[in-house]
Amino acid sequence: METCCWATWLCHGLRDRGPPAVCMDARQAHAALSLTTNETDANDAQGLAHLLRADLYREVRLKPWDDVRMRTLIHARRALLRAQIDVGNALRGALRTFGLMLAAGPGNGGARVFDRRVREHLAGRPDLGPIAMPMLEAWQAVRAQVVQHDRTIRAVVRADPRCQFLMTKPGVGHLAALRFVGAIGDPTAFRSGRTAAAWIGLTPRRYQSGTIDMQGRTSRHGDKLLRSYLYEAAAHILTRCKTDSAIRQWGTALRERIGFKRVSVAVARKLVVVLHAMWRSERPFEASEATA
Repeated sequence: METCCWATWLCHGLRDRGPPAVCMDARQAHAALSLTTNETDANDAQGLAHLLRADLYREVRLKPWDDVRMRTLIHARRALLRAQIDVGNALRGALRTFGLMLAAGPGNGGARVFDRRVREHLAGRPDLGPIAMPMLEAWQAVRAQVVQHDRTIRAVVRADPRCQFLMTKPGVGHLAALRFVGAIGDPTAFRSGRTAAAWIGLTPRRYQSGTIDMQGRTSRHGDKLLRSYLYEAAAHILTRCKTDSAIRQWGTALRERIGFKRVSVAVARKLVVVLHAMWRSERPFEASEATA
């Protein structure tokens, strides 16, 4: 079968019952199946069988259920945060229509301040209550769920020795550690940290043909949310982290030449190499060690 939203459940279920299920990379399989004139379920099944028989497929490594739950836990947090931001922005927009301004930002300095300022605006405009109050109550409810969800995530991180081990690296917080563990799963599945960085999408694209050899932007394939957490960790290392390390010194020197945005990507890639090496060697981070 090809990768899809049902692939994990189907493959694990089939393997538990005996049949040897194989999950193929959908992007690669689509390129091969697109050569057929008529796209039908029967033709797709026949094409997948041919790819399997000829060994012309890339198998996707399925993660255990514990790692899948970790990834889904982070996705649920992201969905709740988006809902909170969307409702807050809708509330600001509705009040702005009537000349009532609320400063932008996550909660404008905090949930209590945001709530108080909305109610202060509505005190002088009771006619806007039916418009704003339902959104304010929805915003409060979603925010309460975000806070509770963060507590759950922190409890999971505290109970997982792998996350605690990775968090010995300054700049790596509980979200980055949990997402890294859930995404990588088994560090021995990657030959090196550089391979893991390429799988996450932190290495540049390359086009080489004959005398032409061009290097482009980062591929941005793989786990988008993990990349965002790694970017945040890299920015923290470069700006706010008080613990000095070889990766920080390297990034600071490179920042003067290529700028902050590009060096953040470079430090994020280095960070993957360091975390992967720590995980495989089961050694905590040491600031004096050289980075790969």
